[in-house]
Amino acid sequence: MTIDRRKFLNLGVAGTVAGVAPRPVTAEMPGVPDQAAATPQAKADHTIRIANGLVELAADHIVSTKLYNGEFPPPLLRLREGQPVVIDIRNDTDTPEQLHWHGQTVPVDVDGAAEEGTPYIPAHGMRRISFTPGPAGLRFYHSHLVPGADLANGQYSGQVGTVYIEPKREAGRYDREVFLMLKEFQPTLSRGGDMASDFLAKAAAVKSLQDAGESAMRASMASGKPHGYEVGYDLFSINGRMLGHGEPIRVKQGERVMFHIVNGSATEIRSLALPGHRFEVVALDGNPVPNPVEVPVLWLGTAERISAIVEMKSPGIWVLGDLADDDRGKGMGIVVEYSGRTGKPKWVKPAGYRWDYTIFGKQEPAAAPEEAFEMTFAKNNAALDGFNEWTINGNAFSMARMDPILRLKQGRRYRLRMRNASDDVHPVHLHRHNFELTRIAGKATSSVRKDVVMLGGYQEVEVDFVADNPGKTLFHCHQQLHMDFGFMALFDYA
Repeated sequence: MTIDRRKFLNLGVAGTVAGVAPRPVTAEMPGVPDQAAATPQAKADHTIRIANGLVELAADHIVSTKLYNGEFPPPLLRLREGQPVVIDIRNDTDTPEQLHWHGQTVPVDVDGAAEEGTPYIPAHGMRRISFTPGPAGLRFYHSHLVPGADLANGQYSGQVGTVYIEPKREAGRYDREVFLMLKEFQPTLSRGGDMASDFLAKAAAVKSLQDAGESAMRASMASGKPHGYEVGYDLFSINGRMLGHGEPIRVKQGERVMFHIVNGSATEIRSLALPGHRFEVVALDGNPVPNPVEVPVLWLGTAERISAIVEMKSPGIWVLGDLADDDRGKGMGIVVEYSGRTGKPKWVKPAGYRWDYTIFGKQEPAAAPEEAFEMTFAKNNAALDGFNEWTINGNAFSMARMDPILRLKQGRRYRLRMRNASDDVHPVHLHRHNFELTRIAGKATSSVRKDVVMLGGYQEVEVDFVADNPGKTLFHCHQQLHMDFGFMALFDYA
């Protein structure tokens, strides 16, 4: 999706926000929350309809899945920071749904997580919600269920859409914007190995974590258990089209293009490179970074977002794609075509590059927290009907009890010391808050604010957040299999 920035600003936001035409309130509206009734209006600003539909990834690859508004990706929701919005969410399927407003500081009744207490969107029913969008920047919305072994539901489906919240003041160092949604389809289960984390900034494994993780795996294998299930995919896409089957991104020499990129995968970590070009990273998870830096490759954990400016100064026809040849060959790429150029798209794999969050931040230590909590994440191989069970401090999350693990006090600054006793990469997410990165694999940093951070195998990461949005708050790994099989926790405060 390409948007000419100047034309957009000239038109004005109110008349050009993407979405379907507003629908009037009707009598068939179970579950309408009180806060919407406090500001009644005949029409919602936007309607999101959940229904089964088809996605034509390529002429010979059409998949059936759950969609928002009948297409993938659904229309971009372009909102304005601080300007209240009313949204109708209509569920035309046979099962209740949750729609999570990822990265926004919204109250629990609209956040879209049953664990926090958000009401479900009933099967063949709807909810009307209202909230004030924020913070500004690149956010997204997605299904938030626990599908477990059902690979047709949750974020395995096509229920993923982009939100861009217009800032009150626009920096404006680019000519136009291009929105990219990275997504895989046709998931399958396999007995798998783990994804290597050697793309992250190099750091020695924490010996105590490595010893614990490898000892547990050796014991599991010695008992006769196979490796736990993992998820793989047959089809890959950018903006709902496989490489070579959609419209190219058409550019002109000298243009400065802002790419807003969302990793909408349920489980995958993605990379992106554009031969002959570099990315100036200006925001992570929608939040401006204090130190924009040019890099040759982008890495995005599950649910991470990057906004990066590319100066178009290498004319030709190129493939913007994933570094993995197999994934790119199955569709994870899109053509970038300079005006007046012809020929076949070219791919040139860049030299190796390690992803390091700290280069975008400040090197001085962050402010001291008022309280700190240590959290160790571990894997029980194939412990749940062949699926890995995930624990936080020795306990797997119980959907039956949903007991908070931490009781917080409003206004206090907390530090989470996260320790990974597995060789998996964990993209860890905190709902309804942003956090500040304070230590990555032993390296101090500050001022980078995110809502997802990748924690490497046998590594440690520390983040700080302020308890400034009361209510139950969900903390979890955004890798769907990890979340579904224990890797969740609730924080609570009034």
